[in-house]
Amino acid sequence: MALVKKFKVVPNLPDKLKPLLAIASNMWWVWNFEAIELFRRLDVDLWREVEHNPVKMLGSISQSLLDEAAASESFFAHMEKVERELEWHMTRKSWYDENMKGFENAGIAYFSAEFGLHESLPMYSGGLGILAGDHLKSSSELGLPLTGVGLFYRLGYFHQYLNLDGWQQENFPEIDFYNTPLRRVKNEKGETLMVSVDLPGRTVYAQVWELLVGKILVYLLDTNIDRNAEEDRAITDELYGGDTDMRIRQEIVLGIGGLRALRALNRTITVYHMNEGHAAFLALERIRMAMADHSLSFREAHEFVTASNVFTTHTPVPAGNDRFSPEMMDIYFADYYKSMGLTREEFLALGRENPEDKKETFCMTVLAIKTSAGCNGVSRLHGKVSRNMWKEIWPSLPVHEVPIDHITNGVQTLSWTSDEMMRLFNRYLGPRWIDNPGDNTIWQNVDNIPDSELWRCRERLRERLVTFARGKVREQLLARGISPKEADIANSILDPDTLTIGFARRFATYKRGTLIISNMEKLAQLLHDRERPMQIIFAGKAHPRDNMGKELIRQIIHLCANERFRRKVVFIEDYSMSIARYLVQGVDVWLNTPIRPKEASGTSGMKVVPNGGLNIGVLDGWWDEAYNTDNGWAIGKGEEYEDLSYQDEVESLFLYNILDKEVKPAFYNRGLDGLPREWIVRMKESMKSITSIYNTNRMVKDYTDRFYKTAHRLGIEFLKDNCSAAREFTSWKRTIANKWDTVQVRHVDISEDKEIKVNTQVTVRAEVHLGGMSPENVQVELYFGALDRNGEIVEGVALPMRESGRKEAGTYMFQGQMLCLQSGRFGFTVRVIPRHPLMARKFDPDLKITWAQG
Repeated sequence: MALVKKFKVVPNLPDKLKPLLAIASNMWWVWNFEAIELFRRLDVDLWREVEHNPVKMLGSISQSLLDEAAASESFFAHMEKVERELEWHMTRKSWYDENMKGFENAGIAYFSAEFGLHESLPMYSGGLGILAGDHLKSSSELGLPLTGVGLFYRLGYFHQYLNLDGWQQENFPEIDFYNTPLRRVKNEKGETLMVSVDLPGRTVYAQVWELLVGKILVYLLDTNIDRNAEEDRAITDELYGGDTDMRIRQEIVLGIGGLRALRALNRTITVYHMNEGHAAFLALERIRMAMADHSLSFREAHEFVTASNVFTTHTPVPAGNDRFSPEMMDIYFADYYKSMGLTREEFLALGRENPEDKKETFCMTVLAIKTSAGCNGVSRLHGKVSRNMWKEIWPSLPVHEVPIDHITNGVQTLSWTSDEMMRLFNRYLGPRWIDNPGDNTIWQNVDNIPDSELWRCRERLRERLVTFARGKVREQLLARGISPKEADIANSILDPDTLTIGFARRFATYKRGTLIISNMEKLAQLLHDRERPMQIIFAGKAHPRDNMGKELIRQIIHLCANERFRRKVVFIEDYSMSIARYLVQGVDVWLNTPIRPKEASGTSGMKVVPNGGLNIGVLDGWWDEAYNTDNGWAIGKGEEYEDLSYQDEVESLFLYNILDKEVKPAFYNRGLDGLPREWIVRMKESMKSITSIYNTNRMVKDYTDRFYKTAHRLGIEFLKDNCSAAREFTSWKRTIANKWDTVQVRHVDISEDKEIKVNTQVTVRAEVHLGGMSPENVQVELYFGALDRNGEIVEGVALPMRESGRKEAGTYMFQGQMLCLQSGRFGFTVRVIPRHPLMARKFDPDLKITWAQG
């Protein structure tokens, strides 16, 4: 191959416009509508052509337009305003500054396999990445000392196009990273910073890129460098591409390589947050580093690391969790676990629900749970599902007490709210809503917005969506080889005055994208009602290897091609954040029809709310806790079915009935002034009850208060005095484990008869044998609750019992009270659990629990 000399061409801006490049280089602009408008003003057509990428735009725009902008006082004033806003964002006193007591000098590393910040950086596939991007944005808004860590995918996630039959095809155009705000990180010598990881028989190197997201720095690892073999250069090519072998290599680079990058950068990190199990190998590397840095044993290092790790699971089904065979783990980790003094079975046990099962695969979620004191699902229902899914890690614990909490997801409100709505909110809510989207008192002022203004805004947004959809459909038809004359039908699809339903998300079978079209006759009646018509816009991608998901898309495309439906049902290809914004801002109703309880959270429905859209959905994920009967519509009442075909039939009929009997009348019944008053009341109730709660500012505050602060405190505590606490705690656990089999609850009695009156406080006494342990090492609890038909306690309540005396050597008396507040059949028992001030979670998976036996 001929020698190629490389050089980079950068934008050449007039000195007066140099601030534009600084604004474009910080992804803060993506959630500031004044900044977006500033770039749009330069050349609106070019802005669309470069897919809203300001760096690329500044390098492509004509010099004459730049000179014209530099000479415009109006443009210069606008630029100065945006520049001041960015400076204010970067320097103002933040929520963290005001709430940092006990959290001083903290540093949080947030690891995620994908970050969805904006369509100009397409390194995301869907909800997980968008959530991670919004987490970063809100962390910047709140001033949190957080650092993002991920992978830089040269090919990103695939672009979707459909053939004439409607079958999904994929292509992977390379990201033009030189026209992005990414920049290579340099070391002290001015050279590109490199980190390495060991793979079988070789070392793989990754260069580190840096991205600024407001105040937040994100570091992305990239193996596509000459120093690596061709197969290893491809590790960071595609998001979720390749086979299981490629997946484990990606996750080694993310978890182990990402941690090594933070060390090379000298970042002070006290808390590590794994966003899904893809990054769980970071826990192993943290343990290895702690052993080397502080001369700790594996167990001592494990306790320190677990105390300061946080893990969020987003997966409600077992098949969605990454698993690797023991043989594959041997190939990639045999030398690694030996270097930490572990046997093969000790190492594999870290990723097994049942360490005794030699055939069980190594699960990344199990590894993350076992090495993270703070674990959570992403909605209330998903927390319950997760506790049931991973209960075998704590086999003697009631399922509802499995220590997996929930923090419900949210959205970064500013990123998804239309300019029109923002101006309306500024006028009637006051500008404070921008900085305090979680303040419920502010959102109550939605009632002050005149109905006529709110409805006019909604009509403009729907009209804009229809215009956009027509243009996209025409492009799609031409790309499939349809003649220009035939493609002109796109100019007459949809109606800007018609009730518009949106369904856009990943096309997985459990999301049931075709539920609404399952009965063609009923659908046709709803769509073609002369007095109350309806129309549907679909968008979404199926995973390249998900043929069942692709078949759902094909069915919708065939429907769109049917003369009976082609003007009423459209599918927009290549779903992206840009398309998502048009949809969530323009639709009247957002439809969500997953099979309960398979939707962990879902966030797309949250995005329509500040734009005046309403939700219709199965009571799953976030909607199960957000729905209040007046802020949207529910499909069913939270039922779960074994017969999925029957479920589809029941819930499709339920959906058709809601649309016909409730949704359409609310939308089309107009007063003398032409306003749909009932609809507007629901819009306002939706905004008031949802927006202040289901946003990522609230979510990040929850993570901080419930997990980050505790992890930071314990991590610091374990490091004190050359890790003396880690050593002492590990020694204590070893002693407890060795002596625990002697613990017995020997006798339990109650102060009252078997029939107890309501509002009676009952005293329970228990004789507990602790063997060679003292009462300070345990917590004895009274556990009581209602009984099921099998005589088992259902979701009981545990109350501590106090020591009331010593009976003989090693045997103690404990006493507790329970208040009987209602009639019925109840039961109680007594249990003993280990207790230590440094226990990061109440129930340690390494330690046993003793229950009273009959």
